[in-house]
Amino acid sequence: MGVWASAAAGSDALLGFGLHSGVESLSGLVLIWRLNVERRHVQRTDDAEARAPRLIGLTFFLLAAYVAYESIRSLINSERPEVSVVGIALTIVSLIVMPLLASRKQRVGGALQSRAMIADSAGIWACGYLSAVVLGGLALNALFGLWWADPVAALAVVGFLVNEGLEALWRRG
Repeated sequence: MGVWASAAAGSDALLGFGLHSGVESLSGLVLIWRLNVERRHVQRTDDAEARAPRLIGLTFFLLAAYVAYESIRSLINSERPEVSVVGIALTIVSLIVMPLLASRKQRVGGALQSRAMIADSAGIWACGYLSAVVLGGLALNALFGLWWADPVAALAVVGFLVNEGLEALWRRG
């Protein structure tokens, strides 16, 4: 939905938001893979547990690189996004739901002592932060015509995504 709203409005912040959903799906698939390894090959659980956070970390870097590229390109070319009511509504819903989901997944990951699940919960926290920043950029554009707030909001998220990627890569038990 975020990618569709991004295409309709030409919003880099919404594009990053929408693509983050795709990254979250990849992260969820990595987590499912890790849990399946434990279920089927208990002797390989430690190896899968070590690899899963690194794979999840890689997804953060891929998203950060793409969002940075698109945002810088938009700023250089002075590309003005349209107002996106759908994007604003979507980010408000996400801002409410994602922190609840992330905290639950983080608790379960801690109880299971699963670095992979904790790394996956970091992606959901990222979505919550991303929602707040994207909402800010969309609101500044909608209320005050500050077109540059959209790509700047997207760039603000890049540092966070890189940090989360690094933490996932180097997270220890």
